[in-house]
Amino acid sequence: MSNTPMAANPLTRAVLEIDEYASGLGWDQPARLFALVDTARLRTQEPSLAAQLGLEEETGATGLTPIEQDEVPTDKALDEFLATIAWPDPVVGCALTVERLMLPPSAEAQVPQGLSEAKLARWVADHPDRQEVRMTVAVLRDGTRDSALRLREKDASTEVLTGAGLVPGLAEALSATFEE
Repeated sequence: MSNTPMAANPLTRAVLEIDEYASGLGWDQPARLFALVDTARLRTQEPSLAAQLGLEEETGATGLTPIEQDEVPTDKALDEFLATIAWPDPVVGCALTVERLMLPPSAEAQVPQGLSEAKLARWVADHPDRQEVRMTVAVLRDGTRDSALRLREKDASTEVLTGAGLVPGLAEALSATFEE
């Protein structure tokens, strides 16, 4: 991912790498789940996999390597699916990229009360101030988290917003995949 901006820590770099990968696939994509593994450990313990991922040349590189998992099922709610996941020990973290519609905080007071989930989703989809957003959220076993948000209308790597607390609910759901 040569277009990935440099970031201060390995988790942020992994989030931005996944965001850039998802960006290359275009919009209107299904959710994608990634295991995060220690790159140096991967090179040592799985040299053939590291070679397949193009990591054998980076002998001095440290960080996290995202490995895309099987497709996220579309016939099950995302939180229900995440509740079924358990990661093996070599996986030090995980990440998910998903597209959603969001409204600005100013629209919160306009939300009709008592709508079913389906009717609320329709209301948001029809709202004139809605924004399409791609969220990439990653967590580590130790609870560290980071996120990247990319708006469809500002679809450029220089317009990606990052931060640990941007999508707290999804971060919590991903963290729960590491609980025993």
